[in-house]
Amino acid sequence: MRLEKPLPPGSTIGILGGGQLGRMLALAAARLGLKCHILAPEGDNPAFQVADSHTIARYEDEAALEAFAKSVGVVTYEFENVPAVTAAFLDRLVPLAPNARALEIAQDRLTEKEFLSKIASIAPFAPVESAADLEAGIARTGSPGVLKTRRLGYDGKGQTRFAAGDDAEAAIAAIGRAPAILEGFVAFEREISVIAARGWPGEIAVY
Repeated sequence: MRLEKPLPPGSTIGILGGGQLGRMLALAAARLGLKCHILAPEGDNPAFQVADSHTIARYEDEAALEAFAKSVGVVTYEFENVPAVTAAFLDRLVPLAPNARALEIAQDRLTEKEFLSKIASIAPFAPVESAADLEAGIARTGSPGVLKTRRLGYDGKGQTRFAAGDDAEAAIAAIGRAPAILEGFVAFEREISVIAARGWPGEIAVY
């Protein structure tokens, strides 16, 4: 579902996730005259402290999601590990940005790399399901590389360095034997962070 026109001041943004990024989003929205309603499971949810309203519910609770959708003008998420089925459910009820397909791609490093490799130059990578895959993959990515879980890793979690000749079984065990991706190192002079946001009508803002 699309948002046909900009939200007027006083409208409510629905946010899935109650963490630090949700808190920052709610504070930024307040400066624009917008309210926020946050839905998140029970736990440490600092975004609740600065939101106009919140709902404590599992992401799979369809009754809670339906009530949440009715209370907001648009829905977004503060992190990429909201279940894709939750996003797809809400997308039928309320404008959702980014859309459910974008979320699904971003949740899996391999899917994300395969998508990006069609439109941009990226670091070499290889899918890893076993020690044999890892040993074969290092020839594709160059040595050393970084072994990462395909899902749920963040801030260095679910990652380990791997070089040709290292113990592949130990590396697989170090990331919990989860489906993984091996990424090659890239020699670079500097790191530049760019965020591009596209609205429903197609306009793009770059930060």
